[in-house]
Amino acid sequence: MSKPLRDDGPPLTDRVNDYDEAHFSTYLRLLDADAEGADWREAVQIIFGIDPDADPDRARRIHETHLARARWMTKEGYRHLLDGRTQ
Repeated sequence: MSKPLRDDGPPLTDRVNDYDEAHFSTYLRLLDADAEGADWREAVQIIFGIDPDADPDRARRIHETHLARARWMTKEGYRHLLDGRTQ
């Protein structure tokens, strides 16, 4: 993963932020993996390059927080993109 990654997850703002914009493709990959029923451990290994066996808590936290933000983007965040106004 070439983009900086926050271990505590994406910033949880009520609008699309710079972190979200930098990680759109990551969010899409997570949503695709989830829709295909991929195991979260495989997804975090491929998408983030994190070994879930070496650091399972970190791997799980990163996967869950980023997937939750990706889901938020599909329900709320996309509206802000249509407005053309981001934080």
